[in-house]
Amino acid sequence: MDDDRSVRKLLRRCLESDGYTVLEAETELDVISALEQNNILLITLDLNLGQENGVAIAQSIRRRSEVPIIMVTGKGDIIDRVVGLEVGADDYITKPFHVREVLARVKTVLRRTDTRPQPSVGASDVHVSQSVEKTSFRFDGLVANTERFELLDRNGNVAELTSGDFNLLQIFLENPKRVLSREHIMNKLNGIEWAPLDRTIDNQVARLRKKIEREPAAPKLIKTVRGIGYIFATDVERG
Repeated sequence: MDDDRSVRKLLRRCLESDGYTVLEAETELDVISALEQNNILLITLDLNLGQENGVAIAQSIRRRSEVPIIMVTGKGDIIDRVVGLEVGADDYITKPFHVREVLARVKTVLRRTDTRPQPSVGASDVHVSQSVEKTSFRFDGLVANTERFELLDRNGNVAELTSGDFNLLQIFLENPKRVLSREHIMNKLNGIEWAPLDRTIDNQVARLRKKIEREPAAPKLIKTVRGIGYIFATDVERG
């Protein structure tokens, strides 16, 4: 979604040339209508829209769906990127952009968020099964599979995590019982620049706690290390 027709045209040509089917939207109503009537796999959303608020639209999308969102912004200001990530965006692109960068980011986000059913594994595919198992993490009754980008809750159901949530969770799972600074976490998350007063990570951690902690208000998994960052304080079993 973009209020600039020329930008929408460029994105359409870019994506259609690589085999994607593209729907254009100019207003929030157009976006929600397309989302309800079509199987949308990804949304590109301009953060700075004319009379409409890109952040509010992202929040509206998130209330309805976990569809991946790539924010497009005309500014290099970190504030824009921080706001985009805080409302649940999976990645961002800064204008002016190169079409190859757009395609690369779209493919990366789609690959990370692909939740299609996996094919059954036969005897001849034992090596594939073993490879998938090694990407599993078990902790506090939850199971995370980094190959499928999927988290199973304590009842065995698929939890609703954005790819941003899952990326943050994976960082913790790969570094259990190790204190991680906010700067370290930010660098792992798409190499985003960080400043001491930046609250992006704190907000993302709060959102993740709501999805994995038994009592988010009294977290036992992701604990705050005052003045430094966070520690994933539970045992993690790698499958």
